Amino acid sequence: MLKDLQELVKADVISQNTADKISDFYQKKGEDATNRLFIVFGILGAILVGLGIVMIIAHNWDELTKITKTIFAFLPLLVGQLLCLFALIKKQESIAWRESSTAFLFFSVGASISLVSQIYNILGNLGDFLLTWMLLCLPLIYVMNSSIVSLLYIVGITFYAGETSYWSQPQSVAYFYWLLLLAALPHYYMLFKKKPESNFMIFHYWILPLSVVISLGTVADKTGSLMYIAYFSLFGLFYLVGNLEFFTLQKSRNNGYKILGTLGTIILLLTLSFDRFWKELSVREFQFNEVITSPEFFAAVILSLLAAGLLFFQLKNKSIKEIKPFELIFILFILTFILGLYSTIAVVLINFFVFAIGILTIKDGAKQDHLGILNFGLLIITTLVICRFFDVNLSFVFKGILFVSVGVGFFTANSWMLKKRKTND
Repeated sequence: MLKDLQELVKADVISQNTADKISDFYQKKGEDATNRLFIVFGILGAILVGLGIVMIIAHNWDELTKITKTIFAFLPLLVGQLLCLFALIKKQESIAWRESSTAFLFFSVGASISLVSQIYNILGNLGDFLLTWMLLCLPLIYVMNSSIVSLLYIVGITFYAGETSYWSQPQSVAYFYWLLLLAALPHYYMLFKKKPESNFMIFHYWILPLSVVISLGTVADKTGSLMYIAYFSLFGLFYLVGNLEFFTLQKSRNNGYKILGTLGTIILLLTLSFDRFWKELSVREFQFNEVITSPEFFAAVILSLLAAGLLFFQLKNKSIKEIKPFELIFILFILTFILGLYSTIAVVLINFFVFAIGILTIKDGAKQDHLGILNFGLLIITTLVICRFFDVNLSFVFKGILFVSVGVGFFTANSWMLKKRKTND
C-alpha cells in the first residue's frame, strides 16, 4: 500500500496530505508491532536465561560447598536487582527493559528462597513458600510499574489458594488470598486508566476473573450448597461488568468477563439440571445460626449485593427489551434455590431457564445477523437435550427424534441466516 501511494497521488485519487497521513499511520503501526514483539521476546529471554542458570547450577549442585551454594543461591537475586536498577535509571521509558528485568527478578526471588531452604534444611510447605514468594514480589509491581509481574503475581496467589485449600492436608481457608488480591488491584486500576487496550490489560481481563473463579471455592466449608448462589452471583457480576460501555466496544475475545460470565452461568445451569442436587437439598436440614455465620453465606450475600447493585445501575439506562437473560439469571436462581429447599420442582425451572436462554440467544443472533451467537444458542439447547438423554427414562425412538429435530434446527437456522445475508447483499 505504501508503494502505491505516490501512484495514487499522481492519478489524483488522493491528495498528498492524505498520502502523508496514511504513511504516518502505517509507520506508527509497524513501530508498535515491533515494540510489542521486543517486549514479548525480552520477557521470554529473561525467563529462559533465569531457568538456564538454575539448570546449570542444579547439575553441579552436589559437588559445591555450602558457602558456594549460598553464593549461587543469592547470585540470581543480585543480578536481577542490578538489572532492575539499570532499567529504572537508564531505561525507564523502555517497557521491554523494565518488564524483562522485573520478570527475571521475580523468578530469582523464588529460586533464592527454595535454594536457601534446601541448603540450610529450613522446613516448610509449598503454601508457605508461595505466600513468602508473592509477598516479597508484591512491591515489584509498583516500584517497577510491571504488568508482567502483576500477572505472574495473580497466578502465584491463585496457586497459593489452591495449595492451601484444595490440595494440602489438612485443608484450611486461604483468607490471605483475598488480601493479596486487593493489594494488586491498584496497579490493575492504573493500567486500566492509562492503557485500557494494551495487551497486558487484555491478559488481566482474563487472568484476574479466572483467579477469582478458581479461588472462590476455597471459602466452602459446611454449607457448601450456598456456594452455588455465590458462583451464580459471581458469574452474573462478571457478565454485567462485561456489558459496561467500555467492554462492549472491545473485540469479543478480549472481553474475558463477559465470556466467563456466560459460560460459567450455562455450565452451572446444566450441572443443576439433574435432579440429584435438588433431592438432597429438599431433605437437608439447615441450622439458621450455622448458615448465617458461615463463610459461604457471607460470600453469597456480598457477591449477590454487588451483582444486584451493578444490575440496578445498568437497568436505569435500558428498556425492558434490551435486558439480556444472563443479566437476571442470578436473581432467578436465588429464588429457585429457596424454592428448592421445599420442593424438587426447582429442577423443572432450571431446565426451563436453560431452554429459554437458548431460544433467546438464537433470537438475539438472528436479530444481530451473527452466526456465532445463533449457533451458541443452538448449542445450549443441544447440550440440554444430551443431558436429558442420559437423565430421562424415555424410549430410544423419542430420544432419536429429539436429536434429529435439533440437527434439522441447526441446518435450517444456519441456512436461513446465510440466505438472508445473500439477499441483503
